[in-house]
Amino acid sequence: MTVLVTDQGFAPAPELHTVTLAELSAHQGAVDLLQTDDPEALEAHLDQITTIRVAFPAFNDGRAFTVARRLRMMGYKGQLIAKGPVIADQYAMARRVGFDAVEIPDELAARQPEAQWLFRADWKSHDYLARLKA
Repeated sequence: MTVLVTDQGFAPAPELHTVTLAELSAHQGAVDLLQTDDPEALEAHLDQITTIRVAFPAFNDGRAFTVARRLRMMGYKGQLIAKGPVIADQYAMARRVGFDAVEIPDELAARQPEAQWLFRADWKSHDYLARLKA
């Protein structure tokens, strides 16, 4: 099982019927991308896709951050979820690049409880660039 982390805390991750990029023509509104997939392949379908999950194979592989940012820059307005072993310290960065939520394994949620994620949920106020402009 997995846990969905949002600015409001933990919730059970919803069951999604997703397809991979290779199965894109059969999508029903939800797509799973790998951190190595080119988001440009979704461009013609962005208005039909309601949820995109981008895989994080490891917390130290940040390529999914770039995928998320590119999707938002392409105009994607739907739900964007980081899926995998993202750690609480990365939550603010995930939100800044465009992710709406992070889907983590139950084991990680047990090691990094909800309070650690909520501590970082005020990600807009803790932007170091904003502090430099003050």
